[in-house]
Amino acid sequence: MLVFSSLVLAQDDMPKQFLFINVNVFDGHDEELAMNMNVLVENKLIKQVSTETISAPGATVIDGGGRALLPGFIENHAHLMLMGPSLPAMESATTWEDFAIHGTRMAEMYLMQGFTTVRDAGGANGGLRRAIDAGTIVGPRYYPSGAFLGTRGGHADFANFTSPVGESTNFSRLNLAQEVDSVADVQKFGRNNFRMGATQLKYMQSGGVVSAFDPWQLLAGSQAEIEAAVQVANEYGSYVMAHSYRKEAIMNALNSGVRSIEHGFAFDCEVAKLMKKKDAYISTNLTAFDPGLLDIPAVADVPASLAKAKSASATFANYIPNMKKCPVKRGFQTDCVGSVTACNIQVAYEKHLNNEFFGSHAALVALTSIGGEIASMSGDFMNPYPEGKLGVIEEGAYADILIVDGNPLEDFSVVGTGDQWFGADPRPDSPETIRIIMKDGMIYKNTL
Repeated sequence: MLVFSSLVLAQDDMPKQFLFINVNVFDGHDEELAMNMNVLVENKLIKQVSTETISAPGATVIDGGGRALLPGFIENHAHLMLMGPSLPAMESATTWEDFAIHGTRMAEMYLMQGFTTVRDAGGANGGLRRAIDAGTIVGPRYYPSGAFLGTRGGHADFANFTSPVGESTNFSRLNLAQEVDSVADVQKFGRNNFRMGATQLKYMQSGGVVSAFDPWQLLAGSQAEIEAAVQVANEYGSYVMAHSYRKEAIMNALNSGVRSIEHGFAFDCEVAKLMKKKDAYISTNLTAFDPGLLDIPAVADVPASLAKAKSASATFANYIPNMKKCPVKRGFQTDCVGSVTACNIQVAYEKHLNNEFFGSHAALVALTSIGGEIASMSGDFMNPYPEGKLGVIEEGAYADILIVDGNPLEDFSVVGTGDQWFGADPRPDSPETIRIIMKDGMIYKNTL
């Protein structure tokens, strides 16, 4: 029995290995697949990538059959806790149980759509990540921002219309959103976000379209207040992402030290020049350029929102040609608030639009290596996954891997796209063309 026990212990100590053979690799960067490759995974990291035969006697061998192997996708702007159907409904009639259950289902949906990493852009603290990382629930690697930080009457003001100044709200009590109207407020609630498990801070600098009190043209927060958010993030070795629409807002954010511009619809070549100087990133929800946007009930049925949407659409019409003319480091963003079924459709449509507007290679880079670079900005202290790179297939990177049918550089639909948004039929739990989903060296889907 002692000998048998020793053998069992020795086997338990052996590294867990998977060997992918006969695969064509997109590494997160190159414009062509590396053909006839072999990839060895050991525990949670990629150990070897080679055209030569890899010797791994104890490995589980998976023959890719000439399919494409690529990094797991990275969503740079999601709101896993926010189920809708409207901000007033979430403020007045939603409990912490409702938010948590929705977040759990959204996490699983994202993973099964091929996203092995998600950056949450406001409304979630560290609890969901703890549950995912502990294996209690299924989901992607998770980078939450804690509460939205924004001014009274701004895009983070989700209080009821008659709510007095300074009164707590459902969103503030749950640390989903906090009103910050001074440097001291920004410092207090920014530090509290990191205390609650945030990996970066989200500042609401511009207004929105469907929100109640804020014109999209809003320039919320003084430069001192935005710099205070950057100061707090720097204390933790992390960074600030800013909800910025107008060009003035974008430039002010960049000059204040913000590293990640969210939406950035007024992007132009002058913005691009400053972004490159500041080593900054942008993520934009391309569904904002869909002509059907004006038909959304939340827009079409609310005269103020419809007027804002028409004005915004006219102002932001040059984003796509400007991004093509002066490209910068752009991450993938969906920005869905709603049911799991609706967000599943929107994610697939956002994938489709990335290819439609910018081509398959730029779309794949946005979905993979750029997202990995953005995640790494959370730094040495706050990055919960510091052992390897994300968004790339290379030795020492995390074993977050997809195998898909065909070549996504030639037929982008194999990554699980949908060419319709409103009125689309519900999508499958996981695209048939995504055959393997591996995160952290663990397989969550295998239909090979």
